[in-house]
Amino acid sequence: MYLLGYDLGSSSVKASLVNARTGECVSSAFFPKKEMEIKSVKSGWAEQDTETWWENLKLSTQAVMAESGVNPSEIKAIGISYQMHGLVLVDENQQAIRDSIIWCDSRAVPYGQKAFEEVGSEMCLSNLLNSPGNFTLSKLAWVKENEPDNFAKAKYYMLPGDYIAMRLTGKACTTASGLSEGIAWNFKTESPAKFLYDYFGFNTNLIPEIVPTFGQQGNLKADIAAELGLAPGTPVTYRAGDQPNNALSLNVLNPGEIAATGGTSGVVYGVNSDSKYDPQSRVNSFAHVNHTKEATRVGVLLCINGTAILNTWIKNNVAPEGISYAEMNELAAQIPVGSEGVSIIPFGNGAERVLENQEPNCSIHGVNFNRIGKAHLIRATHEGIAFSFKYGMDIMNEMGIETKTIRAGHANLFLSPVFRQTLANITGATIELYNTDGSVGAARGAGIGAGIYKDAEEAFATLKKILVVTPEDENVEATIEAYKKWLSKIEIQSPKFPEGGYKSAVN
Repeated sequence: MYLLGYDLGSSSVKASLVNARTGECVSSAFFPKKEMEIKSVKSGWAEQDTETWWENLKLSTQAVMAESGVNPSEIKAIGISYQMHGLVLVDENQQAIRDSIIWCDSRAVPYGQKAFEEVGSEMCLSNLLNSPGNFTLSKLAWVKENEPDNFAKAKYYMLPGDYIAMRLTGKACTTASGLSEGIAWNFKTESPAKFLYDYFGFNTNLIPEIVPTFGQQGNLKADIAAELGLAPGTPVTYRAGDQPNNALSLNVLNPGEIAATGGTSGVVYGVNSDSKYDPQSRVNSFAHVNHTKEATRVGVLLCINGTAILNTWIKNNVAPEGISYAEMNELAAQIPVGSEGVSIIPFGNGAERVLENQEPNCSIHGVNFNRIGKAHLIRATHEGIAFSFKYGMDIMNEMGIETKTIRAGHANLFLSPVFRQTLANITGATIELYNTDGSVGAARGAGIGAGIYKDAEEAFATLKKILVVTPEDENVEATIEAYKKWLSKIEIQSPKFPEGGYKSAVN
C-alpha cells in the first residue's frame, strides 16, 4: 500500500511515493531540473504559467512510477503541498484565465495597505489575524481594477494547490487553511471573511467549495489517470500550503513546536494555541492544518523571500564556474565567523513582510578589494540568511513563541554547515534535521486524510532524526558581533524603520 505526495514549488514540482506501512520513500522525482521560469515583466512582479506546473507534475509522476514499478492500484491516496499565497483564476470551463500571480509578486501591496487603513487595523487584525497585505485577496483586487475583462471571466479564484487538485479531480474546492493564507478567513466566525470580500466588491461565489484539509477532496478522473499513469478513482485526501505542510512533515502540530525551511524563500513556522497576531503584520498567522473551531491551532509564519534564491544567485554570478552547492559549502567553511567584516542583506526577492512590505533589494557591505574573495561572499550569504531568520524570530518571540528547538528537513540551505551552525549560534536553539521533505509530508498527510493512519502520531512514527546541531560556545560571541554589524546595515538601507531599528533579543 502506497501514498503519493506532490509538492508544487516555485522552482520545481516534486512527486514522492511512500510505503504507507514503513514510511519509506520508495521513489521521488522533480522537474524541471533547472528552476521553473518566474516571469517578471515589471519590477516586483512574479508570475508562472499554470500549464508549466502541470507538465512538470506529469513528468514527476511518470518518473516515480517508472522507477518504483509500483502497480497504480496500490496507491491509496494523494496529497498536495503547494506554494502559498498565489492567485489562479479559472473560468466556467476550469481553464486558467491568466498566468498565476505567485507568492513573491509585490504589485498588490498598495491594495492590501489601503484595505487595512479603510477597513481598520483593529477589524482586520482581530478577525483575520493579519493585514490584507500582499496576499491572495489583494492580488485579486489588483486584477479586478487592472484587468477587468479577466476578472469578469472568473468563475473561481484559487490557490495553486486548489488548481492542481482541480486538474486531478475535476472538482473545484479549497480549504479553510487555504483561505486563511489568502487573508480571507475570519477566525472569530470560522467562516470566509465576508466583510473583506464586501470591501473589495467580490461576490463570495468566487470561493469554490470548502472541504476539510484532511479527508475526501475528490477522485482522480479517468482521462487524467491515463495521462499520469495512475489508477482512476484514486482519492485526493489532503492539501496544504507548503509551510503548514512542512510543519506537518516534521510532526510540528502542537503549541510551542517550531519548523523551518531554507528553500527559495526561508521560513520559520511556529504553532500557537490562541489567535495571536503581530500588530505590524511582519509575521503572519494562519490556520494550521489541524486547526478547528474546538481546538485553535494557529501557525505563525516568518517568511524571508530571498534565501536559497540568493544562494543560487551567488552560485551563478559570484562562485567559481561549475561549482556545486556542496563545494560552495566547503569554501564557506574556510572563512572565519563574521566573514571578515562582509555583511549581505538578503532582501532581493520582492516585498518583504518582515520589513513591513518594503522592497529594499539585496546589498553587500564591507568588501575590501585587497582581502575579500569569493569564499567570503559565499559565507556572508549563508550568515546573512541565518541573520534574517534571527531578525524575524525576535518578533515571534515577542508573540510568545519561544525558539528552543527548530526542526527542519535535511535539505536546501540546511545542508550548509555554515548556515545551520550560524542559526544555532545566534538563536541559542538546538536544530534537529530529519529525513523528510514537502512531498513526503504531503504523502503522509494523504494517509491521515484517507484514514490509513489513525492519527499524526501513527503517521510519523517512522520519521527519522539524522542530525542535531547545537550552539558552539567558542563562536557564539563572534556570531553575535557579526549579527550586530548586519543589523546596522539594515538600518542604513531602510530609513522607514523606527529610530534605532526594531527590537532585538541580542544584548
